[in-house]
Amino acid sequence: MTDQGSDNRNPWARPPQGGQKRNPWGGSSGGGHSGGSGDEPNFDELFKRFSESFKDFMPGDGGNGRFIILGAVAGVALWLASGLYIVQPGEHAVIQRFGAWNRTQTEEGLGYRIPAPIESMTKVTVSEIRRMNIGFVDQGTGREVNTGARADIPEESLMLTFDRNIVDLDLVIQWDIKSAEDFVFNVRDQEATIKKVAESAIREAVGRTQMFPVITTERESVAQQAKQIIQNNLDAYHSGVNITQVLIQSAEVHPDVQDAFQDVQSAKQDAEDVQNRARAYREDILPKARGQAIQMVQEAEGYKQSTISKSQGDAERFNSIYQAYLNGEDVTRQRLYIEAMESVLMNAQKIILDDQGKGQGVVPYLPLDQLNRVTPASGSQDAPAPTASSSNTGATR
Repeated sequence: MTDQGSDNRNPWARPPQGGQKRNPWGGSSGGGHSGGSGDEPNFDELFKRFSESFKDFMPGDGGNGRFIILGAVAGVALWLASGLYIVQPGEHAVIQRFGAWNRTQTEEGLGYRIPAPIESMTKVTVSEIRRMNIGFVDQGTGREVNTGARADIPEESLMLTFDRNIVDLDLVIQWDIKSAEDFVFNVRDQEATIKKVAESAIREAVGRTQMFPVITTERESVAQQAKQIIQNNLDAYHSGVNITQVLIQSAEVHPDVQDAFQDVQSAKQDAEDVQNRARAYREDILPKARGQAIQMVQEAEGYKQSTISKSQGDAERFNSIYQAYLNGEDVTRQRLYIEAMESVLMNAQKIILDDQGKGQGVVPYLPLDQLNRVTPASGSQDAPAPTASSSNTGATR
Protein backbone atom coordinates (compact mmCIF):
# COMPACT_ATOMS: atom_id res chain seq x y z
CA MET A 1 0.00 0.00 0.00
CA THR A 2 1.14 3.49 -0.68
CA ASP A 3 1.73 6.06 1.98
CA GLN A 4 -0.90 8.74 1.87
CA GLY A 5 1.59 11.27 3.26
CA SER A 6 4.04 10.84 0.44
CA ASP A 7 3.43 13.28 -2.37
CA ASN A 8 5.66 11.20 -4.63
CA ARG A 9 3.32 8.15 -4.69
CA ASN A 10 -0.12 9.76 -4.57
CA PRO A 11 -0.68 12.81 -6.76
CA TRP A 12 -3.93 13.51 -4.92
CA ALA A 13 -2.36 13.32 -1.46
CA ARG A 14 -3.29 16.11 0.93
CA PRO A 15 -0.48 18.65 1.53
CA PRO A 16 1.16 18.93 4.94
CA GLN A 17 -0.48 21.05 7.57
CA GLY A 18 0.21 24.64 6.69
CA GLY A 19 2.12 23.68 3.59
CA GLN A 20 1.60 24.83 0.06
CA LYS A 21 -1.24 23.30 -1.90
CA ARG A 22 0.11 20.92 -4.55
CA ASN A 23 -1.00 20.62 -8.15
CA PRO A 24 -1.92 17.03 -9.15
CA TRP A 25 -0.40 17.66 -12.56
CA GLY A 26 3.08 18.05 -11.10
CA GLY A 27 3.34 21.73 -10.09
CA SER A 28 2.31 23.82 -7.14
CA SER A 29 -0.43 26.36 -7.13
CA GLY A 30 1.88 29.10 -5.94
CA GLY A 31 4.92 28.88 -8.15
CA GLY A 32 6.37 27.51 -11.32
CA HIS A 33 8.06 24.20 -11.99
CA SER A 34 11.55 23.82 -13.33
CA GLY A 35 11.44 23.25 -17.06
CA GLY A 36 7.98 24.82 -17.55
CA SER A 37 5.43 27.30 -16.38
CA GLY A 38 3.32 26.63 -13.30
CA ASP A 39 0.04 26.20 -15.26
CA GLU A 40 1.26 23.37 -17.60
CA PRO A 41 1.12 19.69 -16.37
CA ASN A 42 4.26 17.56 -16.25
CA PHE A 43 3.34 14.43 -18.27
CA ASP A 44 6.50 12.51 -17.42
CA GLU A 45 5.85 12.86 -13.73
CA LEU A 46 2.22 11.94 -14.22
CA PHE A 47 3.07 8.72 -16.11
CA LYS A 48 5.67 7.83 -13.49
CA ARG A 49 3.19 8.17 -10.67
CA PHE A 50 0.52 6.20 -12.56
CA SER A 51 2.99 3.35 -13.14
CA GLU A 52 3.89 3.22 -9.50
CA SER A 53 0.23 3.15 -8.50
CA PHE A 54 -0.56 0.30 -10.95
CA LYS A 55 2.17 -1.89 -9.45
CA ASP A 56 0.04 -2.29 -6.30
CA PHE A 57 -2.47 -4.40 -8.27
CA MET A 58 0.11 -6.76 -9.83
CA PRO A 59 0.62 -10.29 -8.29
CA GLY A 60 4.26 -9.75 -7.46
CA ASP A 61 3.73 -6.53 -5.69
CA GLY A 62 0.91 -7.31 -3.23
CA GLY A 63 -2.07 -9.52 -2.17
CA ASN A 64 -4.87 -7.66 -3.95
CA GLY A 65 -3.84 -8.91 -7.39
CA ARG A 66 -3.75 -12.51 -6.24
CA PHE A 67 -7.29 -12.29 -4.92
CA ILE A 68 -8.52 -10.89 -8.24
CA ILE A 69 -6.87 -13.67 -10.26
CA LEU A 70 -8.18 -16.38 -7.92
CA GLY A 71 -11.65 -14.93 -8.20
CA ALA A 72 -11.41 -14.91 -11.99
CA VAL A 73 -10.23 -18.53 -12.02
CA ALA A 74 -13.06 -19.56 -9.71
CA GLY A 75 -15.58 -17.76 -11.90
CA VAL A 76 -14.27 -19.54 -15.02
CA ALA A 77 -14.44 -22.90 -13.20
CA LEU A 78 -18.03 -22.28 -12.15
CA TRP A 79 -18.91 -21.24 -15.68
CA LEU A 80 -17.44 -24.44 -17.11
CA ALA A 81 -19.13 -26.54 -14.43
CA SER A 82 -22.51 -25.11 -15.40
CA GLY A 83 -22.31 -27.17 -18.59
CA LEU A 84 -22.93 -30.41 -16.71
CA TYR A 85 -26.44 -31.88 -16.86
CA ILE A 86 -28.24 -35.16 -16.16
CA VAL A 87 -30.64 -36.89 -18.55
CA GLN A 88 -33.33 -38.80 -16.67
CA PRO A 89 -34.95 -42.03 -17.96
CA GLY A 90 -37.49 -41.26 -20.66
CA GLU A 91 -35.85 -37.91 -21.52
CA HIS A 92 -33.84 -36.67 -24.49
CA ALA A 93 -31.52 -33.65 -24.35
CA VAL A 94 -31.44 -31.40 -27.42
CA ILE A 95 -28.17 -29.37 -27.62
CA GLN A 96 -28.04 -26.10 -29.56
CA ARG A 97 -24.82 -24.31 -30.46
CA PHE A 98 -25.35 -20.61 -31.07
CA GLY A 99 -29.08 -21.37 -31.51
CA ALA A 100 -28.68 -24.10 -34.16
CA TRP A 101 -29.24 -27.80 -33.48
CA ASN A 102 -25.96 -29.61 -32.80
CA ARG A 103 -26.81 -33.00 -31.30
CA THR A 104 -29.37 -34.94 -29.25
CA GLN A 105 -28.44 -37.09 -26.29
CA THR A 106 -30.80 -40.03 -26.08
CA GLU A 107 -28.91 -42.06 -23.44
CA GLU A 108 -29.77 -41.40 -19.82
CA GLY A 109 -27.03 -40.27 -17.46
CA LEU A 110 -24.53 -37.42 -17.13
CA GLY A 111 -23.84 -35.14 -20.09
CA TYR A 112 -21.87 -32.01 -20.83
CA ARG A 113 -22.28 -28.99 -23.04
CA ILE A 114 -20.36 -25.83 -23.51
CA PRO A 115 -21.97 -23.33 -21.14
CA ALA A 116 -24.10 -20.45 -22.32
CA PRO A 117 -24.00 -18.40 -24.39
CA ILE A 118 -22.17 -20.89 -26.64
CA GLU A 119 -24.43 -23.92 -26.21
CA SER A 120 -27.88 -24.35 -24.69
CA MET A 121 -29.79 -27.49 -23.74
CA THR A 122 -33.52 -28.40 -23.84
CA LYS A 123 -34.86 -31.53 -22.16
CA VAL A 124 -37.85 -33.27 -23.75
CA THR A 125 -39.79 -36.11 -22.11
CA VAL A 126 -40.38 -38.58 -24.95
CA SER A 127 -41.85 -41.51 -23.01
CA GLU A 128 -44.85 -39.65 -21.57
CA ILE A 129 -48.24 -40.41 -23.11
CA ARG A 130 -49.99 -37.07 -23.48
CA ARG A 131 -53.76 -36.62 -23.71
CA MET A 132 -55.79 -34.10 -25.68
CA ASN A 133 -59.56 -33.63 -25.61
CA ILE A 134 -61.53 -32.47 -28.64
CA GLY A 135 -65.16 -31.38 -28.30
CA PHE A 136 -65.18 -31.16 -24.50
CA VAL A 137 -63.15 -30.25 -21.44
CA ASP A 138 -62.99 -32.18 -18.18
CA GLN A 139 -64.30 -30.27 -15.22
CA GLY A 140 -62.06 -29.93 -12.18
CA THR A 141 -58.51 -28.79 -11.50
CA GLY A 142 -55.23 -30.50 -10.84
CA ARG A 143 -55.33 -34.19 -10.01
CA GLU A 144 -58.98 -34.05 -9.04
CA VAL A 145 -60.27 -33.78 -12.61
CA ASN A 146 -63.63 -35.49 -12.82
CA THR A 147 -63.66 -37.20 -16.21
CA GLY A 148 -67.33 -38.08 -15.73
CA ALA A 149 -68.35 -34.41 -15.61
CA ARG A 150 -67.49 -32.60 -18.80
CA ALA A 151 -68.34 -29.34 -20.49
CA ASP A 152 -69.17 -29.50 -24.17
CA ILE A 153 -67.48 -27.23 -26.75
CA PRO A 154 -69.96 -26.98 -29.66
CA GLU A 155 -67.53 -25.36 -32.09
CA GLU A 156 -65.31 -28.43 -31.78
CA SER A 157 -67.83 -31.25 -31.33
CA LEU A 158 -70.46 -30.48 -34.01
CA MET A 159 -69.61 -32.20 -37.30
CA LEU A 160 -71.35 -32.82 -40.62
CA THR A 161 -71.78 -36.41 -41.82
CA PHE A 162 -71.87 -37.79 -45.36
CA ASP A 163 -75.68 -37.78 -45.45
CA ARG A 164 -75.77 -34.09 -44.36
CA ASN A 165 -76.71 -34.71 -40.75
CA ILE A 166 -75.13 -33.07 -37.71
CA VAL A 167 -73.53 -35.28 -35.07
CA ASP A 168 -72.16 -34.22 -31.69
CA LEU A 169 -68.86 -36.10 -31.27
CA ASP A 170 -66.32 -36.04 -28.41
CA LEU A 171 -62.95 -37.76 -28.74
CA VAL A 172 -59.61 -38.13 -26.98
CA ILE A 173 -56.21 -38.05 -28.71
CA GLN A 174 -53.26 -39.81 -27.04
CA TRP A 175 -49.78 -39.03 -28.34
CA ASP A 176 -46.08 -39.06 -27.49
CA ILE A 177 -42.83 -37.76 -28.98
CA LYS A 178 -40.75 -39.87 -31.33
CA SER A 179 -38.17 -37.24 -32.37
CA ALA A 180 -37.12 -34.63 -29.82
CA GLU A 181 -35.25 -32.38 -32.27
CA ASP A 182 -38.18 -32.32 -34.74
CA PHE A 183 -40.58 -31.57 -31.89
CA VAL A 184 -38.46 -28.65 -30.67
CA PHE A 185 -37.45 -27.03 -33.97
CA ASN A 186 -40.00 -27.86 -36.70
CA VAL A 187 -43.32 -26.94 -35.07
CA ARG A 188 -44.19 -23.86 -33.06
CA ASP A 189 -46.86 -24.28 -30.36
CA GLN A 190 -46.95 -28.05 -30.77
CA GLU A 191 -50.14 -28.83 -28.84
CA ALA A 192 -52.19 -26.23 -30.70
CA THR A 193 -50.91 -27.61 -34.01
CA ILE A 194 -51.77 -31.18 -33.05
CA LYS A 195 -55.26 -30.11 -32.00
CA LYS A 196 -55.95 -28.28 -35.26
CA VAL A 197 -54.70 -31.23 -37.30
CA ALA A 198 -56.83 -33.64 -35.23
CA GLU A 199 -59.98 -31.54 -35.66
CA SER A 200 -59.47 -31.42 -39.40
CA ALA A 201 -58.83 -35.17 -39.61
CA ILE A 202 -61.85 -36.23 -37.55
CA ARG A 203 -64.13 -33.96 -39.59
CA GLU A 204 -62.79 -35.53 -42.77
CA ALA A 205 -63.40 -39.06 -41.45
CA VAL A 206 -66.91 -38.22 -40.24
CA GLY A 207 -67.69 -36.49 -43.54
CA ARG A 208 -67.05 -39.78 -45.34
CA THR A 209 -69.52 -41.76 -43.18
CA GLN A 210 -73.26 -41.60 -42.75
CA MET A 211 -74.65 -40.53 -39.40
CA PHE A 212 -76.27 -43.78 -38.22
CA PRO A 213 -73.06 -45.86 -38.51
CA VAL A 214 -71.10 -43.09 -36.76
CA ILE A 215 -73.33 -43.17 -33.69
CA THR A 216 -73.75 -46.96 -33.62
CA THR A 217 -71.39 -49.55 -35.09
CA GLU A 218 -68.71 -47.66 -37.04
CA ARG A 219 -67.08 -45.64 -34.24
CA GLU A 220 -63.90 -47.71 -34.23
CA SER A 221 -63.57 -47.51 -38.00
CA VAL A 222 -64.00 -43.71 -37.96
CA ALA A 223 -61.41 -43.42 -35.15
CA GLN A 224 -58.87 -45.49 -37.10
CA GLN A 225 -59.39 -43.38 -40.22
CA ALA A 226 -58.89 -40.19 -38.19
CA LYS A 227 -55.72 -41.59 -36.57
CA GLN A 228 -54.20 -42.41 -39.95
CA ILE A 229 -54.99 -38.96 -41.35
CA ILE A 230 -53.58 -37.19 -38.27
CA GLN A 231 -50.35 -39.20 -38.38
CA ASN A 232 -49.86 -38.61 -42.10
CA ASN A 233 -50.31 -34.84 -41.72
CA LEU A 234 -47.98 -34.59 -38.71
CA ASP A 235 -45.34 -36.65 -40.50
CA ALA A 236 -45.61 -34.28 -43.45
CA TYR A 237 -44.87 -31.41 -41.05
CA HIS A 238 -41.89 -33.34 -39.54
CA SER A 239 -43.38 -32.63 -36.14
CA GLY A 240 -41.75 -35.56 -34.34
CA VAL A 241 -45.15 -36.55 -32.86
CA ASN A 242 -46.51 -40.09 -32.74
CA ILE A 243 -50.29 -40.61 -32.39
CA THR A 244 -50.80 -43.68 -30.21
CA GLN A 245 -54.60 -43.82 -30.03
CA VAL A 246 -57.80 -42.02 -31.03
CA LEU A 247 -60.81 -42.76 -28.83
CA ILE A 248 -64.36 -41.60 -29.60
CA GLN A 249 -65.90 -40.98 -26.18
CA SER A 250 -69.41 -40.22 -27.39
CA ALA A 251 -71.27 -39.73 -30.66
CA GLU A 252 -74.81 -38.43 -30.43
CA VAL A 253 -77.41 -36.65 -32.49
CA HIS A 254 -77.61 -32.92 -31.98
CA PRO A 255 -80.26 -32.10 -29.35
CA ASP A 256 -82.10 -29.73 -31.68
CA VAL A 257 -82.87 -32.55 -34.12
CA GLN A 258 -83.26 -35.37 -31.61
CA ASP A 259 -87.06 -35.64 -32.01
CA ALA A 260 -86.88 -35.62 -35.78
CA PHE A 261 -84.14 -38.21 -35.67
CA GLN A 262 -86.28 -40.47 -33.48
CA ASP A 263 -89.12 -40.19 -35.98
CA VAL A 264 -86.79 -41.08 -38.81
CA GLN A 265 -85.44 -44.06 -36.91
CA SER A 266 -88.97 -45.27 -36.14
CA ALA A 267 -89.85 -45.01 -39.82
CA LYS A 268 -86.72 -46.94 -40.70
CA GLN A 269 -87.63 -49.63 -38.18
CA ASP A 270 -91.09 -49.92 -39.68
CA ALA A 271 -89.61 -50.15 -43.14
CA GLU A 272 -87.23 -52.85 -41.99
CA ASP A 273 -90.09 -54.80 -40.40
CA VAL A 274 -92.08 -54.68 -43.63
CA GLN A 275 -89.03 -55.73 -45.60
CA ASN A 276 -88.38 -58.60 -43.21
CA ARG A 277 -91.94 -59.83 -43.55
CA ALA A 278 -91.68 -59.57 -47.32
CA ARG A 279 -88.44 -61.53 -47.26
CA ALA A 280 -90.03 -64.18 -45.05
CA TYR A 281 -93.01 -64.50 -47.42
CA ARG A 282 -90.64 -64.70 -50.36
CA GLU A 283 -88.59 -67.38 -48.65
CA ASP A 284 -91.80 -69.32 -47.99
CA ILE A 285 -93.51 -69.01 -51.37
CA LEU A 286 -90.53 -69.36 -53.67
CA PRO A 287 -89.47 -72.85 -52.52
CA LYS A 288 -93.06 -74.06 -52.85
CA ALA A 289 -93.35 -72.62 -56.35
CA ARG A 290 -90.01 -74.13 -57.31
CA GLY A 291 -91.13 -77.51 -55.95
CA GLN A 292 -94.40 -77.40 -57.84
CA ALA A 293 -92.58 -76.43 -61.01
CA ILE A 294 -90.14 -79.30 -60.57
CA GLN A 295 -93.05 -81.70 -59.90
CA MET A 296 -94.88 -80.55 -63.03
CA VAL A 297 -91.75 -80.95 -65.11
CA GLN A 298 -91.16 -84.42 -63.73
CA GLU A 299 -94.79 -85.45 -64.34
CA ALA A 300 -94.62 -84.14 -67.89
CA GLU A 301 -91.36 -85.97 -68.39
CA GLY A 302 -92.94 -89.19 -67.08
CA TYR A 303 -95.99 -88.77 -69.31
CA LYS A 304 -93.71 -88.15 -72.23
CA GLN A 305 -91.71 -91.27 -71.60
CA SER A 306 -94.90 -93.33 -71.01
CA THR A 307 -96.54 -92.13 -74.21
CA ILE A 308 -93.40 -92.73 -76.22
CA SER A 309 -92.98 -96.19 -74.78
CA LYS A 310 -96.66 -97.09 -75.39
CA SER A 311 -96.50 -95.80 -78.94
CA GLN A 312 -93.35 -97.73 -79.59
CA GLY A 313 -94.99 -100.87 -78.13
CA ASP A 314 -98.10 -100.43 -80.29
CA ALA A 315 -95.95 -99.93 -83.35
CA GLU A 316 -93.93 -103.05 -82.60
CA ARG A 317 -97.13 -105.04 -81.97
CA PHE A 318 -98.59 -103.84 -85.25
CA ASN A 319 -95.41 -104.78 -87.05
CA SER A 320 -95.42 -108.24 -85.49
CA ILE A 321 -99.10 -108.75 -86.45
CA TYR A 322 -98.36 -107.56 -89.94
CA GLN A 323 -95.53 -110.03 -90.26
CA ALA A 324 -97.80 -112.80 -89.01
CA TYR A 325 -100.46 -111.70 -91.49
CA LEU A 326 -97.96 -111.91 -94.30
CA ASN A 327 -96.99 -115.41 -93.23
CA GLY A 328 -100.60 -116.69 -92.98
CA GLU A 329 -103.26 -114.40 -94.37
CA ASP A 330 -106.33 -116.70 -93.91
CA VAL A 331 -105.51 -117.71 -90.41
CA THR A 332 -104.67 -114.16 -89.44
CA ARG A 333 -107.86 -112.82 -91.02
CA GLN A 334 -109.99 -115.39 -89.17
CA ARG A 335 -108.24 -114.66 -85.90
CA LEU A 336 -108.71 -110.93 -86.28
CA TYR A 337 -112.41 -111.47 -87.02
CA ILE A 338 -112.87 -113.64 -83.98
CA GLU A 339 -111.05 -111.17 -81.75
CA ALA A 340 -113.16 -108.32 -83.10
CA MET A 341 -116.46 -110.17 -82.54
CA GLU A 342 -115.32 -111.20 -79.10
CA SER A 343 -114.70 -107.63 -78.16
CA VAL A 344 -118.05 -106.53 -79.61
CA LEU A 345 -120.29 -109.27 -78.18
CA MET A 346 -118.55 -109.48 -74.83
CA ASN A 347 -120.96 -107.07 -73.07
CA ALA A 348 -124.10 -107.58 -75.24
CA GLN A 349 -127.31 -109.52 -74.30
CA LYS A 350 -127.56 -112.70 -76.31
CA ILE A 351 -130.67 -114.97 -76.82
CA ILE A 352 -130.29 -118.06 -78.90
CA LEU A 353 -133.41 -119.94 -80.30
CA ASP A 354 -133.14 -123.39 -81.63
CA ASP A 355 -135.66 -123.78 -84.49
CA GLN A 356 -134.92 -127.48 -84.68
CA GLY A 357 -136.78 -128.22 -81.49
CA LYS A 358 -140.18 -129.82 -81.17
CA GLY A 359 -141.78 -126.89 -79.52
CA GLN A 360 -144.33 -124.56 -81.00
CA GLY A 361 -141.75 -121.98 -81.76
CA VAL A 362 -141.84 -118.43 -80.69
CA VAL A 363 -144.92 -117.26 -78.92
CA PRO A 364 -146.72 -114.32 -80.47
CA TYR A 365 -145.23 -111.77 -78.01
CA LEU A 366 -142.22 -112.36 -75.90
CA PRO A 367 -140.67 -109.35 -74.11
CA LEU A 368 -137.15 -110.58 -74.43
CA ASP A 369 -135.74 -107.57 -72.60
CA GLN A 370 -137.75 -108.54 -69.47
CA LEU A 371 -136.58 -112.11 -69.09
CA ASN A 372 -133.58 -111.27 -66.98
CA ARG A 373 -135.43 -108.81 -64.76
CA VAL A 374 -136.57 -109.78 -61.30
CA THR A 375 -139.31 -107.91 -59.49
CA PRO A 376 -137.95 -105.93 -56.59
CA ALA A 377 -140.69 -107.06 -54.17
CA SER A 378 -140.42 -110.84 -54.37
CA GLY A 379 -137.31 -111.45 -56.33
CA SER A 380 -138.84 -114.85 -57.43
CA GLN A 381 -140.54 -116.34 -60.49
CA ASP A 382 -144.02 -114.98 -59.52
CA ALA A 383 -143.89 -112.28 -62.14
CA PRO A 384 -147.02 -112.06 -64.32
CA ALA A 385 -146.91 -114.07 -67.51
CA PRO A 386 -146.41 -112.18 -70.63
CA THR A 387 -149.42 -111.36 -72.68
CA ALA A 388 -149.68 -113.03 -76.04
CA SER A 389 -149.65 -110.86 -79.04
CA SER A 390 -151.08 -111.41 -82.43
CA SER A 391 -147.88 -110.49 -84.10
CA ASN A 392 -145.25 -113.06 -84.86
CA THR A 393 -141.55 -112.57 -84.55
CA GLY A 394 -139.02 -114.27 -86.56
CA ALA A 395 -136.57 -116.64 -84.99
CA THR A 396 -133.28 -115.17 -84.03
CA ARG A 397 -130.23 -117.21 -84.45
